[in-house]
Amino acid sequence: MHIGVLGGTFDPMHIGHLIVAEEARMKLQLEEVLFVPAGQPWLKLDHNIAPAVHRVEMVRRAIADNPHFKLSNLEVDRPGPSYTVDTLTMLQKQMGGEAKFFFILGRDTLAGLPEWKEPEKLVQLCRLVVAPRPVLSEVEGPGSRDLKHLSAAIPGLMDKVVQLDMPVIGISSSEIRQRIAQGLSIRYLVPTEVGKYIAEQKIYPVSAS
Repeated sequence: MHIGVLGGTFDPMHIGHLIVAEEARMKLQLEEVLFVPAGQPWLKLDHNIAPAVHRVEMVRRAIADNPHFKLSNLEVDRPGPSYTVDTLTMLQKQMGGEAKFFFILGRDTLAGLPEWKEPEKLVQLCRLVVAPRPVLSEVEGPGSRDLKHLSAAIPGLMDKVVQLDMPVIGISSSEIRQRIAQGLSIRYLVPTEVGKYIAEQKIYPVSAS
């Protein structure tokens, strides 16, 4: 059984997450894609993020109409910082040896993989499905993400990377939060039910200025 895993803070969940997940599902013939909201993302321990209950609910509403998309509360229910290698280890124990995992991430995220917890073990647990992301600067250009360079730091990486051929989706959660703060519309950037939930719960503050 081939299972996609898409983790993140989902703060908020947006259309880009759904597009990437569906592209991976179709092109890699995945039986399902698990959306795994982070409990305490270790890379954002000093950031203010929306409470997990809201982020989980936004994911639930966003994927409700796709029978191939599933929600996993594994990281939210687990105390302490969320590490992908621990999540995949637990999923493997839950689903057994027949499950083959495809961890979906952006190309910008791949560049930081050597700093993750036990990256060598991580690449043994899954294949890495790399989605294209906008190049924001020369520092974040192709050279900083060179696979050969990363492979030197993480043995076996080259054999585990799958490049996802799809259009670049230039939507980010931080941009959406900024638009809300400025009183701008987020219609068509987030699923309709997610937009309604954000408005109802007043999850993100609107700037007073």
